[in-house]
Amino acid sequence: MRFNQKINILLIEDEEYDARRVQKTIAPLADQIRIQKIVADGQSALETLQKAPNQFDVVIMDYQLLGGITGENLIRKIKEIDPTLQIIVITKMTVNITDFDFANRLIEAGAMWYCTKYPGDIEDFIYQPTDFILSILNAFEKKRLLKKEQSSKRKLEQNINQILNEKVLIGESEAIRELRKKIERVAQQDSTVLILGESGTGKELVATHLHYLSKRRFEKFMTINCGSLPHELIESELFGFEKGSFTGATNKKIGLFEAANHGTVFLDEIGELPMSAQVKLLRVLQDGEIDKIGRTVKVKVDVRVVAATNKDLVKAVQQKKFREDLFYRLNVINLYIPPLRERREDIPLLVEYFLNYFADNLGLARPQITTSAMDYLKSFDWPGNVRQLQNVIQRLLYNVDGQIDVEDVKNSLGLAPQSKISSEQENSFVWDAANIAAWRDVEKAFKKKYFEFVRKRTSSDAEAARLLGLAPPNFHRMCKELGLK
Repeated sequence: MRFNQKINILLIEDEEYDARRVQKTIAPLADQIRIQKIVADGQSALETLQKAPNQFDVVIMDYQLLGGITGENLIRKIKEIDPTLQIIVITKMTVNITDFDFANRLIEAGAMWYCTKYPGDIEDFIYQPTDFILSILNAFEKKRLLKKEQSSKRKLEQNINQILNEKVLIGESEAIRELRKKIERVAQQDSTVLILGESGTGKELVATHLHYLSKRRFEKFMTINCGSLPHELIESELFGFEKGSFTGATNKKIGLFEAANHGTVFLDEIGELPMSAQVKLLRVLQDGEIDKIGRTVKVKVDVRVVAATNKDLVKAVQQKKFREDLFYRLNVINLYIPPLRERREDIPLLVEYFLNYFADNLGLARPQITTSAMDYLKSFDWPGNVRQLQNVIQRLLYNVDGQIDVEDVKNSLGLAPQSKISSEQENSFVWDAANIAAWRDVEKAFKKKYFEFVRKRTSSDAEAARLLGLAPPNFHRMCKELGLK
């Protein structure tokens, strides 16, 4: 600790003789340790602390006091006012005995330390000076660390609230209101959760809320799309490997589960997980152990698993594409997110949210939307759900000034006749009979043209890869080969 800091003491003692002995005991460090106030009973002490809660760092109190509030009862009431205040108890009760049960009761009530008052014939000290002063210094340091921890937790809570506000679950339909209630209830438990819903409904959004509303909210939230990695790499990503465990393993790798210890792992598109990885995941769920490649001793982890899929896992089990025992382990609690076509009353709220959000973040003027355009948005079936709606609104902001009408919506959806004509013109190829090109060159030219076409009509490379049916790493590699990166 830093010894130049002042330590302010509240002394609760009803005998003037013992109060003087406390003062003499701490006299060697009187410049640093200051008794700011002395009170003779518990009620006065509580009133003093309530009026000036930040004035004192350490409380030194006699166990037996005048008045009705004494002992463990007084300790608990002081802790209710300020849990970081450290309490040192002095007492005559243990002058001739060592009472472990008494000491345990004091610690359970909230005291940090206690000491026996020396007999009355020792006039100068309440206790051995060095030990008594060290206990005060330790008490002050403990309070400082607790205050720092409280401050850190407040900042984390603010960050968490910001995350939840940015990833809000929008909608006032009965289905969404019920989903929000279930999320709040399920988040407080520690069971495995399976999130079901079509692509684009917001499964990762639900998983985020489950983590940041849970007791694990200060720990890591790790997410992986099980369909985005080649099968031969998924196990090392999830469970890690030891150095030298196979050719090319020049360094040890920490897997996702080990990195997320005490936190939450979100396994998106769990239906894409290969059988070999399913076996290892089952062990994690059953025993809390991971099998690392190249390691014989199991690694213990404490992780909550949240999984999601847009597939029918029951059918996958019947087709022997998904382990039945793993399905039952994952399906402890399931949450279903309805598609947008089943909650059309939420579409206007989502449209308004996305219009405001993208206008603010992109620095664009927010256009108005006509009633007919909104009606068309509500009547559309949205096969891509909320993700598709989000992308359409973003396109509208780029392409429309002033007012959004039905034709603008159709253009952004790719349904208007003129967009079809422009697409045909954009993708047209003219063959020259006199100059027949090699198929490899024609194929590359077509790929490049089509990739450019898809990328222009999507908001991210991840969405483009999904629409093309490619894993993101393969998509990025092909873009690089085509000169698009």
